[in-house]
Amino acid sequence: MEFPVAVALAELVPQLPTGPGWRYEVKMDGHRTIMWRLPETVRLQARSGRDVTAVWMDLALAGMELPAGVVLDGEAVVVVEDKISFEAAQSRAASSPARARRLAERYPALFIVWDVLQLPGGEDVRARPYEWRRAAMLDVVAGLPVPSPIQAVSATDDVEVARAWFESLEPTGVEGVVAKLATSPYRAGRSSSWKKVRHAETVDAEVIGYTGAPLRPRTLAVRLPDGHTALSQRLGAPLAAQIAPFLTSVSAAGRARTSGGDVYTAAQTGLTVEVLAGTTRHAVVTVTRLR
Repeated sequence: MEFPVAVALAELVPQLPTGPGWRYEVKMDGHRTIMWRLPETVRLQARSGRDVTAVWMDLALAGMELPAGVVLDGEAVVVVEDKISFEAAQSRAASSPARARRLAERYPALFIVWDVLQLPGGEDVRARPYEWRRAAMLDVVAGLPVPSPIQAVSATDDVEVARAWFESLEPTGVEGVVAKLATSPYRAGRSSSWKKVRHAETVDAEVIGYTGAPLRPRTLAVRLPDGHTALSQRLGAPLAAQIAPFLTSVSAAGRARTSGGDVYTAAQTGLTVEVLAGTTRHAVVTVTRLR
C-alpha cells in the first residue's frame, strides 16, 4: 500500500438503515485522518491525500507505539471543556507547525479509530469484511499503552442503541452515526454499503475557483452535486488560511461565471469542500470545511 491511500466514504441518508447485517458507529466531528505507522516514523494523511503530520504531531508521536506496518483510518478530534470541538480541530489544521504545537499543549488531540487498512508486516486487509477488520482493529488498539490518545470508536449492532446515540450525544460534539454492512470491504470512494446520518446535513462540492487573491481568498466557486456552480459565503480566516496554499500552487485559468452569473477566477484546484446542504438551493453556499 502506497501513501496516500484513497479513502472510503459513506453515503448521506436521512435515517439509519435497519435489518440484518448493519453495524453502527458514533461519528465524531473532527478531521478525517489516516495514520501510517512506517518502519521508522509515523505519517498522517488527510482525506484529500495531503500530509498533515506537522499539525497533528502529538498523534504522530502516539502512533509510534503501534506495530510497524499498521495503517489506521479514523478521525482526529479535539476536546474543549468536555465537548468535541470542530472549531478547535479546524484551527489546528489551519495552523503553522509551531502554532499547532502550542495548541496541542493546551488541547491535546485524540485519534478515534474505526478501521484498519493494513496490519503489521504490511498485510493489506481492505478486501476483508468490515466485521473482520473491526476485530483486527480492536486487537491493534488493545496493544497500545494505557492511557493512549488512540482509541477505538464505539460501535453496536443494535439500531435502537444507535438511535439513542444520535438523539442524546449531539451536545457532546458527536456529529451523527455511521452504518456499515458487516460484510462490506473497505472500498475507496462513496459506497451504498456505508451510510451516515448527521445532525447538520452537508454535501461535498468541487472547488473550481475563487474570488480575491489566491493567498487571501474571499469566497470559493464550487460545483455542486447537481452540476450547478455557485460562490460560497465569505470564508472565515482559519478556513481561508487552510485553503490558500492550494490556490497559490495552481495556475489561474481566466475569468468565469457561476450558474447565477457571479464572476470568479477559475482554477483546477483538485480540492473538495463540505457545504451545508440547506444552502445549495440558493446562489450562495456555506463552506464548512476542506475535505
